[in-house]
Amino acid sequence: METKVVKAAEAKIFLEGVEVCRQYFSTDKITFGTSQLHPGQTGAVDPGHPNSHEVFFVVKGSVLLRCGDTLYELHEGDAQIIPPTEPHQLTNIGDTIALVSWSMAPSN
Repeated sequence: METKVVKAAEAKIFLEGVEVCRQYFSTDKITFGTSQLHPGQTGAVDPGHPNSHEVFFVVKGSVLLRCGDTLYELHEGDAQIIPPTEPHQLTNIGDTIALVSWSMAPSN
């Protein structure tokens, strides 16, 4: 695979509930994207990924991450790893738009 740049306008855009997701890369080794939520919004439950660990990194704002029955409060600069098959959901608990980057490896 060669080095590649993907601009935000070129990313695959999709919704998980009200959560606006952009997928920038997906190879057989890794998937990378971002999720954006407005204040007070909660995204859809992601059922987890059977063969992948997923990492969330809060780029902007504050979110509540529900993993199974456990809640984690994450702020700018915080990261969380989610094991395979763990259901998870993001809620923006701040007063600005939250931007979270996510990556999965290996890719599903």
